[in-house]
Amino acid sequence: MTTTIVTDSTAYLPEGFAERHGIRVVPLHVAVDGRSRLDGLDFGPTELAEALAEHRRLTTSRPTPGEMAEVYRSALDDGAEAVVSVHLSRELSGTWEAARLAAEQVDPDRVRVVDSRATGMGLGFAALAACLADGGGAGAEKAAVAAASRVRMFFCVETLDHLRRGGRIGAAAALVGTALAVKPLLHVDDGRIVPLEKVRTTGRAIGRLVDLAAEAAGPGPVGLAVHHLASPERAAELATRLDERVPGSTGCLISEVGAVIGAHTGPGVLGVVVLPGGVA
Repeated sequence: MTTTIVTDSTAYLPEGFAERHGIRVVPLHVAVDGRSRLDGLDFGPTELAEALAEHRRLTTSRPTPGEMAEVYRSALDDGAEAVVSVHLSRELSGTWEAARLAAEQVDPDRVRVVDSRATGMGLGFAALAACLADGGGAGAEKAAVAAASRVRMFFCVETLDHLRRGGRIGAAAALVGTALAVKPLLHVDDGRIVPLEKVRTTGRAIGRLVDLAAEAAGPGPVGLAVHHLASPERAAELATRLDERVPGSTGCLISEVGAVIGAHTGPGVLGVVVLPGGVA
């Protein structure tokens, strides 16, 4: 059975990844001073970093159910017998709900929607697992859910201000310190962004991300990815240290986040995504 995998732009797949695996990516919406743009298409990390530096007003929103339905119909018209649509956590966005509504409009028997309970490559690994699965739509859905259940995500930010203003944290406000050198560490737990700990200095934050990722990875094969915004040198350092520390790594992916995630974390964010067992 031919199955098409759909995801959204917050997976921030490495360049060429979606095309290579035949994944269709639906962009979320970004408004810059009221002007509508599409995440990853006409508004990427470079434009985002510039907008944040200029303190321009950024807001983000989900794709509409109509936009999602158009992608599903196109996939079915192109010969797919099933569609598995994997999206960022419903706790962080209404994208999953838009996908669910679109699936009901198009064909709920052939379009299956999965909440990854994550974002970034936590979502991307789940979509890739669906691509590699056997068993048609049911097999792809099961593989995506299984991968999503194993994903661990850790990240550090320069400041919690962006997350707080965007309403993406509540309890994490307890991490706010008075010392300028404090770097909050957070993780994604059951689809929500929650505080983990705080450290002083970026160097220590990178060290803790490596420790946390190595512990989560375990001794077997593992998928690893690093995300960043406007911090390519730190991201490369982090990826190198992960490859050296985690024996099951076959190469850490590096991908810069775009507007939807970056607008809520701010420049300087570093994140690690760990998939114990890998995607196969």
